[in-house]
Amino acid sequence: MKHSVEKVKLKNGAEGLLIDVPNASVMSFKVHFRGGMRYAKSPNLFEIAHVVEHLSFGANSKFRDEQAYEAEFTKNGAYHNAWTSDYSVCYEAECADFEWDRIMQLKQVAITSPKFNDEELASEKRTVKSELTGYMNDYARLLWPRLQKEIGEDVPNLRERIATLQNIEVKDIREHYRHTHTTKNMRFIVTGQVHKRKREIIDMLESWELKEGSRFEIPKDELHSSAPALIRRKDASNLTFGFSFITPRRLSQQEAQTFGALNHILTGTMSSRIFGQARKKGLVYGMGSSVNTSAHYSSWDFDGEVNEDSAEDLFALIAKELKDVLNGNVRDKDLESAKSYALGRYQMGAQTVADISNFYAENYFSADEVDDYDIYPELISKITKEDMIKLAHEFLGSDIHALVAVGSCDKSLVNTIAESLSLA
Repeated sequence: MKHSVEKVKLKNGAEGLLIDVPNASVMSFKVHFRGGMRYAKSPNLFEIAHVVEHLSFGANSKFRDEQAYEAEFTKNGAYHNAWTSDYSVCYEAECADFEWDRIMQLKQVAITSPKFNDEELASEKRTVKSELTGYMNDYARLLWPRLQKEIGEDVPNLRERIATLQNIEVKDIREHYRHTHTTKNMRFIVTGQVHKRKREIIDMLESWELKEGSRFEIPKDELHSSAPALIRRKDASNLTFGFSFITPRRLSQQEAQTFGALNHILTGTMSSRIFGQARKKGLVYGMGSSVNTSAHYSSWDFDGEVNEDSAEDLFALIAKELKDVLNGNVRDKDLESAKSYALGRYQMGAQTVADISNFYAENYFSADEVDDYDIYPELISKITKEDMIKLAHEFLGSDIHALVAVGSCDKSLVNTIAESLSLA
């Protein structure tokens, strides 16, 4: 979908993107604060941002409880949600174009005038506990927080997170909310037919009654490598694994596209060099790789599940293919296929208002960067084997790496597969 992007700064200090999509029938709203779990005032209150998020659609200045608010919000089919991460809390909504102003006003009510109370807090603490307890049975969700901790990020594991819930009181909720939900700490993305409503949208956002506050910096951890780790689960029928190579810097848009093409060659399809071969040999049902870039570092991540009796063969294959890349063995036809795939995904990537909003959200909220959607074909065309190989050397030669597995096996198996990747 054709669209244009304007970056705006409001009088109250809030900043955001107004993305005009001519003739769109939908409006999308995202309101983001750097107010996630890492901004809790004490490690004993780590989960507080998550609880604030759950309480965000509860009682407020106009509605007695979540049920009353929900009934009003969704009566014409509108959708809303919120999510929390280590650094972020983000409120989202999508609605039909004809009721955009009503929905925007309802978002304002929820975000600016919550009435935190003991009854709803007790209920949502139980809900969050249920959510996190459920994650204990999701081995991927169990694995990655442990890997974060292994490389030096200041985060607790799931059990430790659950334990902090009992410490959270209403006074803590109100303090965290006041500290994080401020105009200077606020970023927003409004997507849809915004051009003809620009002044009205800005006036509405400038009327939000929040303290001015300040924009928070993203914490920087001292990262390091660690020995391979096993989370033992006696009922696990196979081995769930994840491993990461870290470089202590943020990748550019061009580098991210280059790495995306390399991941496609290695794990993207049934004909890929790692996943494709592993499927052909019956070693795995599914595995993948990705590159993720944050404010202070970027990670090359691999994950999947493998039967214990196939683990050593799978990791020998992974090690062989990674070494081949380091040695410059990237075929021209594989590179061209990866670039063609990337271009096709790009052209398919902005079919809806939500797609467009999501495209800009990650980098804007994490780094205040506004990606240029129109230059992506050029970025894709500039991907080279030489750049792929250079980036692979940077990541695989890093002194920051870790491997974590969840399973019922002996630790020696995890040590063996880690050693095949020189991670032991």
